[in-house]
Amino acid sequence: MAHRRFVLLGIGGVIVLIVALTMAGLNDNLTYYLFPTEAVEQRSEFPDGERFRLAGLVVEGSLTEDGDDLRFDVTDGGATIAVVLSKTPPSLFDEKVPVLIEGAWSGNIFAADSALIRHDENYAIPDEGGAYPDS
Repeated sequence: MAHRRFVLLGIGGVIVLIVALTMAGLNDNLTYYLFPTEAVEQRSEFPDGERFRLAGLVVEGSLTEDGDDLRFDVTDGGATIAVVLSKTPPSLFDEKVPVLIEGAWSGNIFAADSALIRHDENYAIPDEGGAYPDS
């Protein structure tokens, strides 16, 4: 009986250890997803260098190249954030395009190192003359 209790306690301990390591690993690799209004409101929770994802629409007229970097603004209609993207953007990246970028605050600028184009499951190749209809 004592041997069985020892084995059960050992198995329980291993299970607790596996769960604890899994949870610690998930917390270290968790990347938050925020819209510009939320990112500005929660600025104090994300100090410079703490990574998160920012989702919004690239502001028309804000897209400029600065050497190897791409500068633009992202908005959700409530707040606008200046972004510097240090990597090559996706091929459909343009103004008035919904994007999901990953990076961290660097002062008042969001320094991004990856970007994705967001679209729904009904994505279609745009007609000649423009990628997005005027809304």
